[in-house]
Formats: sequence, C-alpha cells, structure tokens
Amino acid sequence: MTASLIPPQLRLTLLPNDVLPEGLSWKILDGYIRTATWDEEGETITLGVWGPGDWVTATYSALRPLEIQCLTTVVVEQFHPSAGDVDAFLRRQIQNLEEIFQINRIRSADSRLLGLLRWIGRRFGQVSSRGYRLSLKDMNLTHKALADLCGLTRVTVTKMLNRYKVDGLLQQVSKEDLFIPSSALPPVRS
Repeated sequence: MTASLIPPQLRLTLLPNDVLPEGLSWKILDGYIRTATWDEEGETITLGVWGPGDWVTATYSALRPLEIQCLTTVVVEQFHPSAGDVDAFLRRQIQNLEEIFQINRIRSADSRLLGLLRWIGRRFGQVSSRGYRLSLKDMNLTHKALADLCGLTRVTVTKMLNRYKVDGLLQQVSKEDLFIPSSALPPVRS
C-alpha cells in the first residue's frame, strides 16, 4: 500500500477586500476577484476581473506590487496549472488587459462608464440579443469600485448611473439587477 504523494488542495473562503496569499495559483470556485497594482500616487490600477471558473496567480506578472483582491466573499482552491493552463491563462490575461485598457482610453466619461458596464455584463452577466443583465451587488461593485475600474470619481459614476436610468440607457429590472439594452451602446470589438 502506497500513500499518495499529492498534497491535499488548500481551500480558502475569503471576505471582500481580503488579499489572496502570494506565490500560489488559485481556482475561483465562487465569487469575484480583481488583480491590481498602483501608480506612484497610490492610485489603484485594475489589471483584470475574474469570476467562477477562472484561475488567478501573480506568478507570471512582471508588475510589483501586484495584489489579488477579493471583490466579494470568495471560495478558492489551490490550483496546479499544466503548461496548457498557463498558456490559456496568459492569453486571457492579455485579453483582459487589452479590454480594460481600451475602455480606459475612451475620452468621454459617459461612454467610458457605459463601456465598462457593457464589458462587465458581457463577461459576467446574462447576455441576450436584447442586451446585458448584470448585478453590481452580486459582484460587490460599488460606485467607488466602478470608479476605480474606469478612472472616474465615485461622484461622477453616481451621477452618470442616475442619468443613464432617466435616459433609458440603463434599466433597473430589480432592486439588485440592471439591464443595458443593446440599442444603448455602439458595437464593441472583441
């Protein structure tokens, strides 16, 4: 009889704003995470947003500091990626960075926030031919968190969200869910 040489997988449940331990790879079983760094003034720069089924690590990043922070209550399990997993992760990380960079280069604050909401809806919400349904509450994306993601102030985000609702660009479908009609936004390149 031989004992298994494979160590048991480490599983953690973390709270919003907790930071995942460094030096390991983590498979997200539940919840949402963001990877971030800071500029010289201490402003947060979001590098990616990740959800259930994704895996995250700081191992392949040249940026320091790099933090893997929980947006919501998160359940993660230590993950030992194969070479194929690493290749897919790096491609997804590049895509995430490009999409966030493209959103943050939109000059008009109105269009930038709408672009961010559309990206969140497409990536983590329910997509239909009519538009995107998303829950900012489920992802713990406060007005401040949205502002951090797209380089605006919290006050600006709050004003724009209220105006979008009045203008019909954003619809409140329940206390927690928003709907962005397809007609409200120009096409996004994938």
